[in-house]
Amino acid sequence: MYEPSHFKVEDRAQLHAVIRQHPLASLVTVGEGGLIANLVPFILHEDEGENGVLRAHVARPNAQWKAIAAGAETLVIFTGVERYVTPAWYATKRETGKVVPTWNYVTVQVRGPARAIEEPAWLRAQLESLTQQQEAPRTEPWAVSDAPEPFIVAQARGIVGVEIEIASIIGKFKLSQNRREDDKLGVLDGLSADPATDSQAMASLVKKHGFSETA
Repeated sequence: MYEPSHFKVEDRAQLHAVIRQHPLASLVTVGEGGLIANLVPFILHEDEGENGVLRAHVARPNAQWKAIAAGAETLVIFTGVERYVTPAWYATKRETGKVVPTWNYVTVQVRGPARAIEEPAWLRAQLESLTQQQEAPRTEPWAVSDAPEPFIVAQARGIVGVEIEIASIIGKFKLSQNRREDDKLGVLDGLSADPATDSQAMASLVKKHGFSETA
């Protein structure tokens, strides 16, 4: 990933936070059959391994797990908050007009050795962990045990687990850090004026990270 110094993030806690907040990621593998990419929800087990471990599952008919089992190189791309930035927000636009549109965004990329897992106990633990992760904020969270046991057992036969030991993790927080101060303030004001959830989330990130040399 191209990482200009303004946008490069190496703090593991910040990178792990993005993974937890945006668990649906692009699972990309490269093997004999070429490139394969699928959107898959992941769980981060940050206390395992040197940099953490990612766990997920895919449908058994999905050939990607076979590529993983064969040793395919694996990349996982997590995409956080993103927002278009109009040149109209920049003070520079009013002074010289020498500005262009851009995009602010947060992304984290993970690489590491992966394995495919078909063990029923592992798959059951994965299903329960993923469900708990996503259902926890609900007032009345759904649990795997709410469904009939024979039904869950049958469903589990249709999936294969994926486990990736994180060998490298890199992040890029592009949050207007490379703009001069009055341009950053214009971006912050423009985002803050938009009631959309993504705009408000991006405004918070720009306010927190955009006014320092590193995010």
